[in-house]
Amino acid sequence: MAASERAGIRGQLVGLAIGAVAGYLAYRAGMPLPWMLGPMIANTIVAVAGAPVMPPVRLRPLVIPVIGVMLGATVTAEVLSALGRWAVSVALLAPFLATASFGSYQIYRRIGGYDRVSAYFAAMPGGVNEMVLIGSAAGGQERKIALAHASRILLVILFVGLFYGLVLGVRSTGNARPWTALSALSAMDYAAFLACALAGSWLGKRLRLPAGNMLGPMVLSAALHVGQWVEVPPPTLFIIAAQIVLGTIIGCRFRGAQLREVAADMWLGFLSTLVMLAAAVSFAALVGWLTGMDVAAVFLAYSPGGLTEMSLLALAIHQDVAYVSVSHIVRILMVIVAAPLVFRRSG
Repeated sequence: MAASERAGIRGQLVGLAIGAVAGYLAYRAGMPLPWMLGPMIANTIVAVAGAPVMPPVRLRPLVIPVIGVMLGATVTAEVLSALGRWAVSVALLAPFLATASFGSYQIYRRIGGYDRVSAYFAAMPGGVNEMVLIGSAAGGQERKIALAHASRILLVILFVGLFYGLVLGVRSTGNARPWTALSALSAMDYAAFLACALAGSWLGKRLRLPAGNMLGPMVLSAALHVGQWVEVPPPTLFIIAAQIVLGTIIGCRFRGAQLREVAADMWLGFLSTLVMLAAAVSFAALVGWLTGMDVAAVFLAYSPGGLTEMSLLALAIHQDVAYVSVSHIVRILMVIVAAPLVFRRSG
């Protein structure tokens, strides 16, 4: 083994070790998306500082299908049956996403000078993992898209948490996380998830889906859960490992980047977040006026933050957790499905 190859392996191991420790510390601190954002932020800092970390890119094809299976597991028969209860709110999600995305796109494109692909997927209020994967597959700059979404989630959680905590007096630790043990799955469950990952990746590439090795497993996993052939999500340890790998890869890509560049991206993320929150407040007020629903709950449902964190906050202020959760699942699925299609047509 050549010296450069050994150094590359060492750099990858160092990056993964930093990612694992940072993910755990972020989890203990109650950070949103801790196992993704912790490794990403920590490795970004050490990479910009010049530490010899390297992205473990060879692990990426192995962990991306895990993310797809995880996302598909959130789509259940109960989720689909609940949509009719909040028809107006769900129907207005699409114009809300279009409004928020358009305003955010203008910031990244006009003010930030991003290329069209990176600006587009940085502006989409979907999940970090999903938009990074789909955006990079479309030719966007992965680390710019990742930093845009990391900034959005952190700032949304900070703003919403402070508002409900300082203004409304809500107190919530935010540390609770659902946990699926390895022993919670049967041999058939493991076989089903493995089949979703392998067959879904093949199907996604065969059908030329955007980020097919994620979307293919997601579709098959969703079908299994809606049909109740599988009733448990993937083991939490698998999901954590996948997020550590992806966060480490993204963070390590900042090696050689200048601090000024990262600070500029964070500033754009702040401006984009303000636009999205303004859109969320406006649409929450509209939904409340049309339906009589509690605007506080609708705002949580429309806030472009993390599903888990917004659901926990809904629980803390005695709002309908199912409504908030379903709204965020629908938002993420809408963006995952529609964003690549709209991008292709607009090209």
